[in-house]
Amino acid sequence: MTQPTAAMLVIGDEILSGRTREANAHHLAGVMTGMGIQLTEIRVVADDWDTIIQAVNALRAQVDNLFTSGGIGPTHDDITADCVAAAFGAPIDVRADALAILQAHYTATGRTLNEARLRMARIPDGATLIENPVSHAPGFSLGNVHVMAGVPAIFQAMLESLRPRLTGGDLVLSYAFRVEAPEGDLAGPLGELAAAHPKVSMGSYPFYTTGPGATLILRASDRDALNAAADGLRAVLSEMGVPVAETPPGSQE
Repeated sequence: MTQPTAAMLVIGDEILSGRTREANAHHLAGVMTGMGIQLTEIRVVADDWDTIIQAVNALRAQVDNLFTSGGIGPTHDDITADCVAAAFGAPIDVRADALAILQAHYTATGRTLNEARLRMARIPDGATLIENPVSHAPGFSLGNVHVMAGVPAIFQAMLESLRPRLTGGDLVLSYAFRVEAPEGDLAGPLGELAAAHPKVSMGSYPFYTTGPGATLILRASDRDALNAAADGLRAVLSEMGVPVAETPPGSQE
């Protein structure tokens, strides 16, 4: 088995302006890693028609799954559904199944399904709905593009609805070594180790507490390759005589 690939397109002026803190990419990354899907890119774009279409077409051609967040609400600047439809050359209009979901929800809550809210029932031809158990306005999947809301609680719920339709792959395992030594002292030996173990991803993440240190992360889907690299790192750190705290292997942390 191999790892399918994914990308994320975050859509919204409010993200780029700093008004809203983006949280969906972080959540998606954790879910993808837990499913054995490699998230290769996260891109943030403004609420601009041409920019969204270009990004959708570029990213969907590169990965097995493209996830979008933001821009599928009832207001004038919610243009994601139209842009995705345009990217595929698909017609888009109010669809009966999405309309029925919204009608039932607004009837139950005693609110009016007005023209603005009807925008959320506009679904491209050929798309499959993504259930939204929080606010009920559905997302949709068209080809390998999955279109979901920007509100984190809704995005997360929609992703759970979508999850059974996604194909996972090999899970990535990891070791973490918290090393009480300056990153500059570790860089040379770590680089040599990385060259000797090409199947293992190695990262160094500096910190500063009472002194400089770094957390060294080894990641791989091949357990034997990972264990061999971890043995090599233990030997290097032992030779250096630096204090180390090790986290045993498990799924991505």
